[in-house]
Amino acid sequence: MKKFDKDRLLIAAAGPALALVSAFALTMIVLAATGVNPIEPLRIMVEQGGYEDIQVLIVNQAGIYYLAALAVAIGFRMNLFNIGVDGQYRLAAMVSAVVGAAVTLPGPLHILMIVVVAMLTGAAWSGIAGILKAKRGVSEVVSTIMLNAIATSLIAWLILPKNLGVQPAGSNDLTTGDIPESSWFPALSLPGGDIYGFTFVAFALGIVYWFVLNRTRFGFDLRATGASESAAQASGVDAKKMIMTAMLISGAVAGLTGMPLLLGESHTYNLSFPLGIGFTGITVALLGRNSPVGILFSALLLAFIKQTSFGLDSGGYAQEIGTIMQGMIVIAVVVSYEIVRRYGIRRQQQKVGAELAAGHAIKTDKKEVAA
Repeated sequence: MKKFDKDRLLIAAAGPALALVSAFALTMIVLAATGVNPIEPLRIMVEQGGYEDIQVLIVNQAGIYYLAALAVAIGFRMNLFNIGVDGQYRLAAMVSAVVGAAVTLPGPLHILMIVVVAMLTGAAWSGIAGILKAKRGVSEVVSTIMLNAIATSLIAWLILPKNLGVQPAGSNDLTTGDIPESSWFPALSLPGGDIYGFTFVAFALGIVYWFVLNRTRFGFDLRATGASESAAQASGVDAKKMIMTAMLISGAVAGLTGMPLLLGESHTYNLSFPLGIGFTGITVALLGRNSPVGILFSALLLAFIKQTSFGLDSGGYAQEIGTIMQGMIVIAVVVSYEIVRRYGIRRQQQKVGAELAAGHAIKTDKKEVAA
């Protein structure tokens, strides 16, 4: 049993390790092929990571990625591919910012209201895909992609000054108005800057995610339905209900993705609110193998690449080198995990064959002794 656990641990670790090594090797090959020194940009990025202010930015960015990845991972454990996290998070951030700016409450209650509104908005938007999947069998991949586009257009319309938006005097930007200072989430002040207080909430949700999935009946039903919907139904689990529940929870967590930035820095939703966070969350969840610890390290890695790549300009290199690295990681994750998966299958087959052969040899020896 111990040997089996050891093999399983090695196989689980082999996927991310192979993916990272392959990604950085491919990045260096691409840079060398285009006439760029492949070592110097990496040196600059590592040097940038040593500055305290950059480290604070990395942690803050990692908290945002972590929430997006958790939302994706919840769907993955149910065998659902929620590509709509980006639309869910942005729509939730905007609606909660509008409500937060329009309502006045005592600080803690105001923060709670904004968070609840964000979760409800994200859940409602993902619930559309859940209904289509459970009731009509529509692929959640198709529906969530379409809902992303709809969310983008809906946000662009809602943020117009004639609707819910506000245009600051002398600016071309559009915002939803500032939420009161009393509802700003407290931050942890360090020499390098402030770490969003909601970042710690994000990491705490990872513990909740692990506990629910691995220590509760609901988590077992979720994983069982994701592994085999027909087998789960045979054991009394309502698969359609689980699909709806998983999509709603995934959307609710996606709605929290914008909270670190909204409550910790911007205090409003505007045209510069970051795009593509949800798609980065897919990469983080894949690289972290849907494990809360793996997702944490993956979020820190991609946050490191993003924040340190801004300093490449100082060395005469393009910031897009960081984007190339992230793209290579996506490719490497898909290929590496498939290689490791096939190796794991062959490894299991070899072990079963060896055990059968050993059992046959023991039976033969017993027969010879008895004779």
